Amino acid sequence: MDIEILAVGGYNEVGRNMTAVRCGKEIVVFDMGLRLDQVMIHEDADIENMHSLDLIEMKAIPDDTIMNTVEGTVKAIVCSHGHLDHIGAIPKLAHRYNAPIISTPYTTELIRQQIAGEQKFGVNNKLFALKAGQRYTISPTLTLEFVKTQHSIIDTVMCVLHTPRGAVIYANDFKLDRTPVLGDPPDFARLRQIGKEGVLALIVESVNVDDRGRCPSEKIARDLVRDTITSYEDDKNALFVSTFSSHIARVKTIAECAHEIGRKPVLLGRSMERYSSAAEQMKLVAFPETLSMFGNRRTVDRTLRRIMKSGKEKFLPIVTGHQGETGAILTRIVMGDTPYKMEKGDKILFSAKVIPNPMNYGQRYLVEARAKMSGVRIFDELHVSGHSYREDHYELLHILNPQHVVPSHGDIGMTGGYARFGEEIGYTLGNDMHILRNGKSVLIK
Repeated sequence: MDIEILAVGGYNEVGRNMTAVRCGKEIVVFDMGLRLDQVMIHEDADIENMHSLDLIEMKAIPDDTIMNTVEGTVKAIVCSHGHLDHIGAIPKLAHRYNAPIISTPYTTELIRQQIAGEQKFGVNNKLFALKAGQRYTISPTLTLEFVKTQHSIIDTVMCVLHTPRGAVIYANDFKLDRTPVLGDPPDFARLRQIGKEGVLALIVESVNVDDRGRCPSEKIARDLVRDTITSYEDDKNALFVSTFSSHIARVKTIAECAHEIGRKPVLLGRSMERYSSAAEQMKLVAFPETLSMFGNRRTVDRTLRRIMKSGKEKFLPIVTGHQGETGAILTRIVMGDTPYKMEKGDKILFSAKVIPNPMNYGQRYLVEARAKMSGVRIFDELHVSGHSYREDHYELLHILNPQHVVPSHGDIGMTGGYARFGEEIGYTLGNDMHILRNGKSVLIK
């Protein structure tokens, strides 16, 4: 059986991830994501009214026209987790394929919401929720298995495609967190077993491969956040925390710390409400009873007015805007576009890193500069990454011992960095280590 790996998107950049694996005449597509910065959008973005062709031209979603050149039929669309750079293009592209969309239960719910909000295209693909540890029979020759891993969003898995020639594993994104704040640690026992059974190819993220050592556990971020928030137990000034709205474990930590110091945690922002309410309804997280959430802009402004009136020392707002995004709650507050007035001694805690591109750096600088003009105190980088570092990658390769490796999810600096790392441990570029660019493919011999 011929096995070919096609790089559709996410091999020239971080984002718009999409990979196709052809096994004979059957094709399995992994992920269909957005590249958020290309349309100057982040978690509060609305692209529901945009056409796929415009988004492809803007390099915001994968250019899947390469699929027209491949002989075979798409049998399944498989999503590894619920971040927009992995599922955000589904409403624009999935309807072109007569195939079910398979993902974990939480990811499936997020995909369902994405499809419901789509204005241009009708997406009627069947959604199938598969839990970590379960299998799905795609065809008589192909079986899909989800293996539990950790990342900066709950319900993330490594996708294992069992073929007659061995397993093809899609590991975008993952961290080997043995002490997670939410959910179980990665299923190392199953990964070791799959490694012994035989791994033909590993398609693996390369975002942080040049960061030495191991990626710190989410437990470390919890301690950083708690150490800072609980230092201001008797402070009468405002405390704002901004983090990724999809990072449910972090939101839970912040809410619990607020509760600990006698402040009411308040989630503000449409995406904050969307991700957290879905997780809470699915009983994947338990927040303190004092937590409330508001997504609608008018309701958010009303809540901010109430906080000003009741006393800012009674609340801890958890908000969007850590990248300085236009229209995000924190940006609007700092720029004076809400009823809330920032004052000297107020504090903004950033429990997130700036996503590295010039636009984000510029926007974030502007927000911080404006906040400092009002005498606001800034606390930065109360955060750990959701992406594996070099020694985590070493451990995964050691466990799986794949015959071939395809670095993905990164620009040429990142995938090239993975190739350099791979050569250190015995892989050879062009032989069993393959650097792909968008639109290119490799036949696994």
